[in-house]
Amino acid sequence: MADAVLSAALRQDAPIPLDLGVKVSKTEFAPRIGVAYRPTEKMVIRAGFGITNDPYSLARPLRTNHPLLSNLVVPAPNSFSWAGRIEQGIPPVPYPGLDDGIVPVPGNVAVYTLGNKFERGYIKSFNVFIERQLWKGFVGEIGYVGTRQIDQLGYRELNYPQLGGGTASRVLNKKFGRTAETLLVAPIGNSSYDALQASLNRRFADGFELRANYTFSKAIGYAPNSDNTLLINIPEFYNLNKRLQDFDRTHVVNITNIFELPFGRGRRWLSNGGVAAALLGGWQLNSIIRFGSGTPFSVTGPGSGINAPGNTQRADLVKSKVEIYGRTGPGQLYFDTSAFRAVPSNEVRFGTAGFNILRGPGFFRWDFGIFRRVPISERVDLQLRADAINLTNTPIFANPDGSVTSTNFGSITGTSGLHYPRFFRLGLRLGF
Repeated sequence: MADAVLSAALRQDAPIPLDLGVKVSKTEFAPRIGVAYRPTEKMVIRAGFGITNDPYSLARPLRTNHPLLSNLVVPAPNSFSWAGRIEQGIPPVPYPGLDDGIVPVPGNVAVYTLGNKFERGYIKSFNVFIERQLWKGFVGEIGYVGTRQIDQLGYRELNYPQLGGGTASRVLNKKFGRTAETLLVAPIGNSSYDALQASLNRRFADGFELRANYTFSKAIGYAPNSDNTLLINIPEFYNLNKRLQDFDRTHVVNITNIFELPFGRGRRWLSNGGVAAALLGGWQLNSIIRFGSGTPFSVTGPGSGINAPGNTQRADLVKSKVEIYGRTGPGQLYFDTSAFRAVPSNEVRFGTAGFNILRGPGFFRWDFGIFRRVPISERVDLQLRADAINLTNTPIFANPDGSVTSTNFGSITGTSGLHYPRFFRLGLRLGF
């Protein structure tokens, strides 16, 4: 945003123009190309490349801007005299006039804005795979997948403070008396993803189906997606934001299968009927197994030392190697907390422990189902169904507490959002 626009838009007592003259490119180009080659009857090589424009919608940050969403800032009462406050009622909400197309923005109300020229980033995607037919209906595939997000969108703080300067040192506070966040929707950096992907599949035939895949990957960037602010918003320290992405998992395995027991009419054994065929026929077993690495997490320190609102303080790393104990539960340490310390209060700087340098516990989950089809007549059958979600009742733990000032520092005290306690589900289905 130009200085003239900033001067007009961001002073506490000055109006902000509704039309900032934003220009969006109309020449965005998104080509795709793919190729497939069959060197033998049982092998295929495929490769592809494409460019996708960042699909991030500007409606997300701009939909709640003042005055579309009016902000009412009411100081907290000095005492808990709630009854008196209710009697006084809600203070009147100031409605800005729009007659001249200019809306004043209070200095203590956050605002999102765009630059004079909006730059939308793009993603380059590329892959190459080799697929081969194996034995007894199995097909194997292995390949490389990569993406490069160029100029990933995010929120850059225009009203950033100086390290150690507090709110008084915010750039726009010193110029215009503005203390609230002033976020520019703009590129914040590039991100990358690289993965080895392998799979082994067998289509359903002779009562058996298998799908198994494995991913070995690494994702690096400045923020997890295009809807995030940076952890450190002071421009000269932007490079400290680059880290493993929060969603990164080094290893991930998924296995699904369907297996019909080979007994009863039309099956390999006991196809002539009888008591044994009636008891053992019609059964089907299904399972979904997932397991993999945990996600990264950071060790942080108190922000009072850096006194820079809107920025995350890191801890100091004081050992060359951090031992992972792997323990869970209150009072149990997942990692060696003595490898970290808070930055000394007399040193105004960011800590030496990078973001997301440790990884939390992995996950395992097995969902299992057993079905039985009981024929009643030629056109009518009854299906009995039983499902077990998280059959082994294995917990999926959350990452440990990474704050050096927390009483639970280094401990895991809860489960992840991926965790489901074991439960069973029974069903009965009549088909005709």
